[in-house]
Amino acid sequence: MIQFYAPDIETTLTLPESDSQHCVRVLRRSEGDVIVAIDGRGKRFTCRIIEAHAKRARVEIIGTEYLHPFWQGKIAIAVAPTKHLDRMEWLTEKLTEIGVDRITPLLCRHSERRDIKQSRLEKIAVSAMKQSLKAVCPEVDDMTPFMQFVEENRQTAQKFIAWCDDSHPRRLLSQALQPGLDAVVAIGPEGDFSPEEVDAAMAVGFIPVSLGNARLRTETAALVACDTFHIVGQLAGTDSAKPS
Repeated sequence: MIQFYAPDIETTLTLPESDSQHCVRVLRRSEGDVIVAIDGRGKRFTCRIIEAHAKRARVEIIGTEYLHPFWQGKIAIAVAPTKHLDRMEWLTEKLTEIGVDRITPLLCRHSERRDIKQSRLEKIAVSAMKQSLKAVCPEVDDMTPFMQFVEENRQTAQKFIAWCDDSHPRRLLSQALQPGLDAVVAIGPEGDFSPEEVDAAMAVGFIPVSLGNARLRTETAALVACDTFHIVGQLAGTDSAKPS
């Protein structure tokens, strides 16, 4: 199935220019053809093309269904981007495929990268959403200073900080989380979080966690953390994901 992304389709009944070009010029869809579009907020629309214009293909909606996330609670992954941006792009794609609600790039004391191309990551998330047949696109934040991130997550039901230092007792993330509740996990840069950052996070309720005995790269750790939420949720029966 090919899904087109049209966030305003219910009001405009028109595909955005990029998707119109793909639909009409690349796939050669024409008037009368039936296509599928998603709005990125959980709705999938069955549409019939009524004007096959390469810049603004117009449609009529002939069917609507709600595709709620197959996981319970909001999952947010906050991660310090790696030095090479292509690794962050890869991570954004894979997190979207697995299932995540929010991706927050963190600016930490030991960060190797201090800026990102937010619009580029958003496009990658949209593409991954379409290809993985989801209808909800994760929010992709701009680079966020760590202390700001901590303050913004004071009220999050479950908040975890994964780091490598043994100066504080840590629990395995899989044993610390409660499936079904909103949760955020912070993954530090290659040089890890600073002690001040860890203290600030713990002061507002972040729980120090480990992702296991293996030594993981930053982007791998973020992916493992996200998948842990889903695996624990599936075992608990709160995640109704079907094997692909």
